[in-house]
Amino acid sequence: MPLPSLLTQHIARRPQRITLLQHIAEQGSITRAAKAAGLSYKGAWDAIDELNNLAHTPLVERAVGGKGGGGARLSKEGERVLRLYQRLQALQAQVLEVAEDVSDLDLLSRLMLRTSARNQLQGRVCAVTPQGRNDLVELDLGAGLKLSAQITHESTETLELADGVQVLALIKAGWLRLHDAVGPAPVGDNGLVGRVEQIIDDPEGPTEVRVGLANGQTLCALENAARVEELGLVEGKDVLVAFAPTFVLLGTPL
Repeated sequence: MPLPSLLTQHIARRPQRITLLQHIAEQGSITRAAKAAGLSYKGAWDAIDELNNLAHTPLVERAVGGKGGGGARLSKEGERVLRLYQRLQALQAQVLEVAEDVSDLDLLSRLMLRTSARNQLQGRVCAVTPQGRNDLVELDLGAGLKLSAQITHESTETLELADGVQVLALIKAGWLRLHDAVGPAPVGDNGLVGRVEQIIDDPEGPTEVRVGLANGQTLCALENAARVEELGLVEGKDVLVAFAPTFVLLGTPL
């Protein structure tokens, strides 16, 4: 039975959790394993609960109380997952040996990402501004283009966002709105000026407008035909693409 994908992603994002499994296997104690893995006792229990919930069967079997804060051991499934992770580490080392450049690995990460969002813009974090429980994350897209995403502070910490971190900005085509290129974007919205590359009419739905940006990336917007006609959009004409920071989803390579 293959390792469940959600469990794989969770471990990849938090390798400290697999270290916890290794220490549990070696020491048979939650307390000692937590200390060795650099986790609090509560953090170790929370980690075990998350891992057990993501797996088809529990990875850790434990007994509450007793000397050392309770005994614990890996289940057969836990032992199998640990062996598989160790094999994946060996394979990763082989991949690193044959990759000609770090950018090769970044490219593979982006190509393997599956999402329903039509627009995926690559950028780097250039600022993170706290706004209460949320953060406004500013991305540098290159060629002088920037955009902002509003996400929760918890998401910022989970994605480990900081200046220089490479991310993907995901935006659904229906969330984009088109405006005259000479005018400003609505207050608070992102505004990216690009050139219309293609207009695809759909008699049964919105018109698809593909807009090329100065950095070589492309945005796909879905706009009603009346609005496209009102703006006089044709291939080769500049247009302003606007969207709210709350409509930007951020993702980082595993």
